[in-house]
Amino acid sequence: MKNRLEEIRNERGINQEVLAKDLSVSRQTISSLENGRYNPSIILAFKIARYFSMAIEDIFIYEEDLK
Repeated sequence: MKNRLEEIRNERGINQEVLAKDLSVSRQTISSLENGRYNPSIILAFKIARYFSMAIEDIFIYEEDLK
């Protein structure tokens, strides 16, 4: 799954540390999400979407394997 988290966070002038604190996760979690090394739980995905007042689908992009 891909995401636009870093792009959206930067557009709004929020650093990883502030976002992590506001979401009650570690900065490493935010970094891992942004680098595609970690997929969020559905609860964390909802928290992130609500934080930015966006739909989950506008932040997280699911690429289905059609093979």
